[in-house]
Amino acid sequence: MKRYEALIRVVQTGSFTRAAQAMGYTQSAVSQMVQTLEQELGTTLLLRQKGGVVLTRDGAQYLPYIRALDTAHAELEQKHEEMQGLTGALVRIGTFSSVSVNWLPALMQSFRQQYPAVAFDLQQGEYTNIGRWIAEGRVDFGFVNPDAVSGLTVIALKHDPMLAVLPPDHPLAAQETVSPQALACEPYILLDEGELSEPLNFFTQNGLKPNIQFKVFDDYTIMSMVEQGLGVSILPSLVLNRHNRKIVLKPISPNLERVIALAYRDKKTLPLASRRFIDEILKRFAAKPMADA
Repeated sequence: MKRYEALIRVVQTGSFTRAAQAMGYTQSAVSQMVQTLEQELGTTLLLRQKGGVVLTRDGAQYLPYIRALDTAHAELEQKHEEMQGLTGALVRIGTFSSVSVNWLPALMQSFRQQYPAVAFDLQQGEYTNIGRWIAEGRVDFGFVNPDAVSGLTVIALKHDPMLAVLPPDHPLAAQETVSPQALACEPYILLDEGELSEPLNFFTQNGLKPNIQFKVFDDYTIMSMVEQGLGVSILPSLVLNRHNRKIVLKPISPNLERVIALAYRDKKTLPLASRRFIDEILKRFAAKPMADA
C-alpha cells in the first residue's frame, strides 16, 4: 500500500525528494514504488519537468481511486489498532450465580485494566440453557457442567465440592459428615439446574429418591429457606463461600463434587475480545482444553 502513498506524496509535494523526506524513505525507494505502481496499471502516471513532477492524463484519472484506496487502508489500520485495544468490544458470557458472584467480577476488573473500553453482557442461566445459548451464538462462551453439553469445546476449570446445607438446629447438624441416605429422608429443596442435577444423580447412584418439597432456581433463596427450617439441600462450595445465613454446612460421605468448565464453539471465529478474555480465564485457572464434549 505504500506505493499509493508514494504517488500521492509526490503529487502533493511536486518532488520525489520532498516526498521521500516526508515518508522517511530514500528518493530511489520512492521512485521505485511509483514505477511499480505504473507497471501494475500499465501506464505512465507522472512526468518529470523542469518545474517539478506533474500527473499525466492517465495519472489524473487514476488519482481519485488511488486516494480512495490509500484512505481506506489508513482506516483499516486505524480499525486494527482499535481492535487491538478492543475499543467498543462486547464480551457475551453465559453464566450461573456462583460463578458470576465469585469469579467474574475480579476477572472482569483485571481484564478492563488492560482494555478499559471493553463491555460485558452476562446472561444468567443454568447448565442446559447456557449450553444452548453457546450453540446458538447467543453468547460467545459460557460456564457449564461438561456432562450437560455436547458438540462444544469444553475446558475443566475447577472441581467444586458440594456440601449438605442444614438448619442450625437440625439433628444432622451435629454429625461430622452427612450420608445421602440421611438427606433423602428429609424434606429436600432442589436447585433447578436444567436437565442435569448433580445432587439428583448422586441420589440415583446411591439407589435413593429424595423427598423433594421445593424446586428453586436461585441458590441464595434455597439458603434462606433452609435457614427458616423448610428443608435441607445440597449446594456447591463456591456459592456457599460468602453466605451470611444461619445455616450449617457439612461434608457429604461419600464425597460429591461438580466440575465447573468453560465451553465455546469455535474459538477462531469468536470476537477478539472474547478470545482474549477466554485466555485470561484459562491463565487464571491454568486450564487446558479437554476433548470436544
